[in-house]
Amino acid sequence: MQQYEIAVLPGDGIGNEVMPEALRVLDVIGAKYGVRFDRRHFDWSCETYRKTGRMMPEDGLDRLRDHHAILLGAVGYPGVPDHISLWGLLIPIRRVFDQYVNLRPVRLLPGVTPPVRDKQPGDIDFWVVRENTEGEYSQLGGRQNEGTDRESVLQTASFSRFGTDRVMRYAFELARRLDKPHVTSATKSNGIYYSMPFWDERFAEIAQQYPDVRVDQDHIDILCARFVMSPERFDVVVASNLFGDILSDLGPGVTGTIGVAPSGNINPEGEHPSTFEPVHGSAPDIAGTGIANPIGQIWSAAMMLDHLGLTEAGADVVAAIEQVLSDDSTPRTPDMGGTARTEDLGKAIAEAVKD
Repeated sequence: MQQYEIAVLPGDGIGNEVMPEALRVLDVIGAKYGVRFDRRHFDWSCETYRKTGRMMPEDGLDRLRDHHAILLGAVGYPGVPDHISLWGLLIPIRRVFDQYVNLRPVRLLPGVTPPVRDKQPGDIDFWVVRENTEGEYSQLGGRQNEGTDRESVLQTASFSRFGTDRVMRYAFELARRLDKPHVTSATKSNGIYYSMPFWDERFAEIAQQYPDVRVDQDHIDILCARFVMSPERFDVVVASNLFGDILSDLGPGVTGTIGVAPSGNINPEGEHPSTFEPVHGSAPDIAGTGIANPIGQIWSAAMMLDHLGLTEAGADVVAAIEQVLSDDSTPRTPDMGGTARTEDLGKAIAEAVKD
């Protein structure tokens, strides 16, 4: 029997409500495919910060290091500044474990009405590949003359050839693997003087190594517009840390609800564990009500299965999600126009996986 060690971090808010539904589905997958998932739970969260002054213990990364993967719920809650919760937990995990690819599918699911008109399932189906460890999200900079009328800040982006090339290669390899031979690069080289022309140069260089893949590039402003006006034109989009962050939220928004969107923070070489988490946040406004949509968490678990080499099992979970959403008689959470509770939708998907 195959066996995998999974670190489970429900985190804050609705993370504690959607995570049990993903674990429910993993239990079904384990029984169906003869796979054992040994789960170790870590209750690190903003509540941890309030009690200890840290988002995770000093040896937190060492505790996570030997797992095959990390399944994360949501991080962030009122009372703890976002830069504290992010840089105290998520950013260290991504950077120490070299999770240099943030991967997010953008797919219009059956049963979901998108805000863009005249689109059907199959029309919107692409991937955003975001550079995840450098770029605009650096700690290079500082503040001067704090508290005076001459207070100023400096924030410096950092792009390396090593970091840029490897995320672009991942995007091209993904395009080949998925038989979606088209990669679009997000840039802003008409306004950002150094980093974006460098990004464009590296994209052109890497593209030459993949003559079978069609390429184009768009400035980030028109690219956002095209996500809305003609999302069917995209297959794989590769972007820097900031631009990818924006695009990978805009994409699910175009498909109808961010509540169903998954993501993976990937270390492609498998030298360190990768982290899988829904795109939605902790949603404190509905936390504790039991009405959060669990699909983003369940789909993130499916991405984890695929990353672990359990490709058929991962596809099984995605197919079960689509099957449930295709049936008008199955439960829907309020964000999808229904009245079902989180566990109702989770149980329906788990039953569909069994079938």
